[in-house]
Amino acid sequence: MRGPVAWWRDPWRKPRILLAVTLCYLLWSLLPVLVAVLFSFNAGRSRTTWQGFSMRWYYGDPLRSVWHDASLHTALTHTLWLGVLATAVTVPLGVLLALGLDRWRGRIPSGANLTVIISFVLPEILIAVSLLFVATVLSTPLQLGTSGQVMALVTYQLSYPVVIVRSRLLTIGRDYEEAAIDLGASPLGAVRRVLLKMLLPAIFASAVLVFADVIDDFIIVRYLSGDSSTEPVSVKVYNTARAAPTPALNALTTLLLLASLLAVVLGFVAYRWFTRGERGGRGLDVFAGEA
Repeated sequence: MRGPVAWWRDPWRKPRILLAVTLCYLLWSLLPVLVAVLFSFNAGRSRTTWQGFSMRWYYGDPLRSVWHDASLHTALTHTLWLGVLATAVTVPLGVLLALGLDRWRGRIPSGANLTVIISFVLPEILIAVSLLFVATVLSTPLQLGTSGQVMALVTYQLSYPVVIVRSRLLTIGRDYEEAAIDLGASPLGAVRRVLLKMLLPAIFASAVLVFADVIDDFIIVRYLSGDSSTEPVSVKVYNTARAAPTPALNALTTLLLLASLLAVVLGFVAYRWFTRGERGGRGLDVFAGEA
């Protein structure tokens, strides 16, 4: 049996310390979330004392449950609606911008690429305050409310699909597209029938990332919100958490967490589905045959 010194000096030992640190970090991060989810099923009004299992705060209570409380119901549906709208606009624009930046050379695309990267560096609150100034002072289509929130979220989230798709383009190269053109496809047909199909994993990953980030956003949606009907879940939690909220607030955030997890699972399944040919080493044959 080896001693602790010999085990420590062994470069091929199992990384038990790293595993322990990782598990401790996961427990520290997930334990408050699990406690909040648990108390969303509490039968009583307390958010600290367990009083039995119940679905009261989801739909059972005729006044204060998420299903029956108009303000909570509106916040949840508005958050999911913002996520769908922002994702549906951001991802196609990001894919087109990534393709343009990948093919276009010169000072203008270099400046556009720098602008995309800057959004990762600028604080979100700076972007939110700037867009609030544009919406309230200048005469522009950007207005407070749902339309303004969607436009602001698209502006802030556009860099994610651009970076992800451009990374995928670097790994793909130009060989598949050129092979499709040699087989008789037009340049646009090669992009549509070959390149976009190979970009599907990156597109789905971008959609999942944008959707999960949008429904969790607080700063931009708070500054660009109009009346109470345009307050998403994050703003609703902020406005009510410092008062005496019921576990219905926990139920509201739990439903949002489930929506985010569902998006991640669907994105993972879609990624595995669209990369099954590449894992088998048959990606070139499949795409060349379809071209």
